[in-house]
Amino acid sequence: MFIGEYSHNLDEKGRLAIPKKFRAALAEGAVVTRGLDHCLFLYTKQEWHILADKLSNLPFAQANTRAFARLMLAGAMDVAVDKQGRIMLPDYLRTFAGLTKGTIVAGLYNRLEIWDQKTWSEYTKRTEQESTEIAEQMGALGV
Repeated sequence: MFIGEYSHNLDEKGRLAIPKKFRAALAEGAVVTRGLDHCLFLYTKQEWHILADKLSNLPFAQANTRAFARLMLAGAMDVAVDKQGRIMLPDYLRTFAGLTKGTIVAGLYNRLEIWDQKTWSEYTKRTEQESTEIAEQMGALGV
């Protein structure tokens, strides 16, 4: 289970240190892909296979399902944690998420999200301001 929020710097070669507490879960390899809200999603291989199976079984005749599958699957890249606990983020994914130097690695149960620090700050401020409305909507979903 991935939880917590961690600040790390992206180096000049595009390598990002993964928080130490998450490295063992990613030791078998991981997959990074385009996420939502201008961040990257990082999955363990096991979680990635679960998601990819679900995406591959969506009705491909619907434009939105094709678009979402393309976003997630075509943008995906296998990554490995090196001896220093870093992963290499491809240029196209760094560009997609607007990653420069300061990043946030956020644990969201079955995945990690990788955010540009400024984008994350703006997102969390906006979300915190809307928390009452969000809570009401979650209540309607049984949360």
